[in-house]
Amino acid sequence: MREDVIVIGGGAAGMMAAVFAARQGAGVLLMEKNGKLGRKLRITGKGRCNLTNNCDRREFMENIPGDGRFLYSALSAFPPQEVMAFFEENGLPLKTERGRRVFPQSDNANDVADLLARLCRRSGVRILTDEAVGISVREQEVRGVKTRDGLLSCGACIVATGGLSYPLTGSTGDGFRFAKSLGHSVRTPRPSLVPLECRDACCARLQGLTLRNVELRILEDGKLLCREQGEMLFTHFGISGPLVLSASSRMRSVGERQYRAEIDLKPALDEETLDRRLQRDLKTYQNRSLSNALTDLLPHALIPEVLEQAEAPETLQANSVTREMRLRLLHTLKAFRLEITGTRPLDEAIITSGGVALKELDPRSMQSKLVRGLYFAGEVLDLDAYTGGYNLQIAWMTGRLAGISAGSQYRDLK
Repeated sequence: MREDVIVIGGGAAGMMAAVFAARQGAGVLLMEKNGKLGRKLRITGKGRCNLTNNCDRREFMENIPGDGRFLYSALSAFPPQEVMAFFEENGLPLKTERGRRVFPQSDNANDVADLLARLCRRSGVRILTDEAVGISVREQEVRGVKTRDGLLSCGACIVATGGLSYPLTGSTGDGFRFAKSLGHSVRTPRPSLVPLECRDACCARLQGLTLRNVELRILEDGKLLCREQGEMLFTHFGISGPLVLSASSRMRSVGERQYRAEIDLKPALDEETLDRRLQRDLKTYQNRSLSNALTDLLPHALIPEVLEQAEAPETLQANSVTREMRLRLLHTLKAFRLEITGTRPLDEAIITSGGVALKELDPRSMQSKLVRGLYFAGEVLDLDAYTGGYNLQIAWMTGRLAGISAGSQYRDLK
């Protein structure tokens, strides 16, 4: 049996591609090696699924650190507001939270994945639980998808296999291998939206401590790269949490440049106000040790680390603190330093940066310029974005465009 379109990968981009290919009248087969569709989608956003960002097109482009221009056609056809309308019209109520991040009202990522799976079935998409091991091409045209049991013939193939993050969900780099085998260039994948490793021993001692309402600044070769307020936590290897994941996506030269983190532990107070607060606490607890005098200001576990960095003895009596020592302490509270040595591995990243070279694809269709009938969508592309729903927006709009393009052209590809 010959398929019109085969979609490899039943994740966000793959399911969207399958639905829209079928809506063009094509016979569509969706291949997924997991037993369940949307396995990675079901755990995104800590299981809540930040499925897009309710921003305008200009702001969306500002959140794409790579070649966002490639997305003009896809974004014009399926901007965030259209994505939101698509889900709501198909029975999934949404809500917009801080930073214009859009979630299902149920706060359940399974609802997003289940809806797409239902739409696939309603659209007549056949779903096959099997693993693609290659793509058959003859005379620079797609002829089929190879499995361990043989060849599935088709006129068009959409590769939506994801990247290398969360490999247990099936993202094991298959699409990169397929692309390379067919002559495509693949920019070396690297982790993005990923925890950071630090040289400082204090991170292990602070393991499990969460800091809320702090400002994290990242310096690249001594120059400010980014700053943001929110929540982060210490781990045995370094730092993680929302602020850190967001910052990591801006660190594009790990291994080539030096990075340092500075944490403003009291961003709501300017230095003058914080200095008055320090002086008040030191006076209130003047007969106590310095470490005990800071208990109103800092989490208990953090006090010895701050004092060590400020070169202030823990056991020194509060009324013996000199002005110079107090100013060092003030500076440390506004810029607690950590030396970043690198990121955690790709399998711990939320997103893969790198992938199939955009210059070898037609941005108006997502079709390969090298192989007729071959399309790519989603995280397999050399595209990634900052945190906030932008990465899933890329998956929805590139998947939709690839599906429409492959579905409407399949008759010409027979």
